[in-house]
Order: sequence, then structure tokens, then C-alpha cells
Amino acid sequence: MITIDGSMGEGGGQILRSALALSMLTQQPFRIDNIRAGRTTPGLMRQHLTAVYAARTICHADTEGESIGSTTLVFKPKKVTPGKYAFAIGSAGSTTLVLQAILPALLTADGDTEVTLEGGTHNPFAPPIDFLRRAYIPQIARMGSTISIDLDRAGFFPSGGGRFVVRVTPAKRLSPFQLLERGPIHAKRAVAVISALPRDIGEREIKRVIKRLTFEASELEVLSLPADQGPGNLLMLQYDCQHCSEVFVGFGMKGVNAEAVADSAIDHARHWLAGSGAVGPFLADQLLLPMALAGGGSFTTTQVTEHTRTNAKVIAMFLPLNIRIDEQAQASRIDIDMQ
Repeated sequence: MITIDGSMGEGGGQILRSALALSMLTQQPFRIDNIRAGRTTPGLMRQHLTAVYAARTICHADTEGESIGSTTLVFKPKKVTPGKYAFAIGSAGSTTLVLQAILPALLTADGDTEVTLEGGTHNPFAPPIDFLRRAYIPQIARMGSTISIDLDRAGFFPSGGGRFVVRVTPAKRLSPFQLLERGPIHAKRAVAVISALPRDIGEREIKRVIKRLTFEASELEVLSLPADQGPGNLLMLQYDCQHCSEVFVGFGMKGVNAEAVADSAIDHARHWLAGSGAVGPFLADQLLLPMALAGGGSFTTTQVTEHTRTNAKVIAMFLPLNIRIDEQAQASRIDIDMQ
């Protein structure tokens, strides 16, 4: 049994989610202690329990320690079973983080799978559904699996209530690829999303984009969602390049003005634009695991985070891989190959 110290590196929930995904795929049991030791409230929260439950259901695993606040979990997987599933967090906890734990195993399963997830879709502490649909999923498609995500309704923090459906057609084997250059930008858009809040908030965010970035009027939009999906607000910046798309999001929160929300997304976008790496730090973290599952690949990024370094350590516990990280100021490179 693989033993994992959940306090290593950044000490967050990603360690658990990656371990669940890798355990399902490799059929290796694991025990993790000190779960989320690096967080203010350690142990399993509702969204982590939902991820464990979803993984357990899909691969008929035996578990120990599956309870709110638990800092230890034992997970013993069996065969991954494709099919039709539905999981609800019951709060604004991130559905996209739950998806992180189960999607990798479905990419090479024995058949198609449909998963309905309910909870938060736009959470300031997790990748939003827009990021997955526009930046992450297109890269996974390059590896051979087909994934579609249909958003039924948004779920903003702290109310939740979102719902989306994921459909996966697996590949027999994932194909490695390289993503070393982003290529020229051929399209971009800035969208301020508003639900059950004054439209003026979105208009102020767009004005901030105009002030700090170069966008044409046709590339700017204030999008109002039905009021029953709110209250909620975010600003999304999307850049479509020759070889990849990147998405940067600022989340509206109580006590944070519209300009600060916009600045959050703009700062991330400007940092990426100033570098030469293909992807930003968030997409870099997301690409590491599927590339490892394919047995190899390379990509460049504008920043290597502690999150990514910790993820690499967890992957190395389950798979016989070399993960080499060469950090440079403008573009760091990550290479993955079999030992």
C-alpha cells in the first residue's frame, strides 16, 4: 500500500484528488495521513468527501476514514466501471475539483461515461467550469479522448446550486504530445458575467479591462444570467492561440469592488502575456497528470507553482516516470517520460 503524507508541499486537497485518480487508474491502494494539513481547517470537507464518494462508486473501492474532518483515508480500488453517474456536493463546494478526481480514470475506461455534478461551478478557490471547457478539455482532446461539458446552470460561491453534465468517450491509449509554444493569438474576448447583481458591476469590470489591456469593442461583453442562478459575478479573459487557449478569471466576492475583481484576472493575464511559456500556472498544474497517464509529454509554462511540484511528487509515487522541471524566468519547461 502506498503511504502519502498529506502535509507535504502545499499540503492541500490536490494531493488527495491526484491520489484518488492515480489509485483508480493503477489499481494501487493508498493511505493518506495529515489530509489538508496546510489549510486553516484541516481534514476532509464536503467537496473532498464527494470526490472520495464519487471515486469509490466508480471503482467499487473499499474505504476507511471517509467522514467530515477526517485527516486519514484508506482507499482500496477495484475495476473502474463506466456508466451513468450523478453526484451532488450539497453546498457551493467545487464540482470541478470533484471532476479532477474521477476524470483521469474515465479517459481510458472500457466504455462511455456520463457524470452529472451539482454544487459550485464558479468558486474562487478552484478552476471554474469555463476554464475546463475552454482551456483544459481541448488539450485532453489532443490525447485521444473525447469530452463534452454541458452547463445547465451556474453555481456561484457561496450559494452553489450549479449543475453540469460531463460525457466522456475514452481512448484505448492516451497519446503523448508537446506544447512548447503558444503561437500567435488569433482571438480574444473579455466577458463580465452578472447574476442577480447590478449590471453596473460588470460594466465597471469591462472598463478596467479597456484601461489595462488591449481589447476591441467587439471583444467585450457584459453577460447577464437568469437571476435565480445568483447572486454571482466573475470576469473572464480568454486568449485563443495557435496551439492552446488560456482563460483567466476574477471572482466577485462580498466586500471586493469591481475594479479589484477585474484586476485579479488582468494581473494573471498580463503575467502570462509577458512570458513566453505556452500555458499559465493553473493549466500547467492541470496538464501534469494526464500527460503522466499518457507516459510522456512536454510543455512550457510561465510559472511553476508549489502546487505543481507537489502534484509531481504524488504522481511519482504511483507511476514509474521521470518528471523534470527546468525553471526559467520567461518559460519553464516540464518534461515527462518513462523510467
